[in-house]
Amino acid sequence: MDQPRTGQRFPLRLPVEIRWKSSAGRLKKAAGKLVDISSSGILVEIPVRVPEATPISIRAVLPREVTRVPLELFCKGRVVRWNQRGHVQGVGATIDEYEFRLMPRAGSGAKRAPKATA
Repeated sequence: MDQPRTGQRFPLRLPVEIRWKSSAGRLKKAAGKLVDISSSGILVEIPVRVPEATPISIRAVLPREVTRVPLELFCKGRVVRWNQRGHVQGVGATIDEYEFRLMPRAGSGAKRAPKATA
């Protein structure tokens, strides 16, 4: 049964990293590929099954050709469905929070401020 969509979906094929905790509380992660995204949800192909209702975080580095600056998209949400069509499997998840993060430029020499000493 298809679930009603609350926003227009946009196809966007980007590599992503997904993180979640197992039922035993261990941090898990998997590399995958973003299939599409909307203002409230995301569909990602990944090689492992993540159970429904599992909180997840997703990180995607956005193409610099589009953003003009090194930028990543970071989302938090929860799995609402798992799909498998042939050899392709993936999760559909809500997006409860998201932010765009400016990434440090490679070789920028960015350093932390030195600690104050007494």
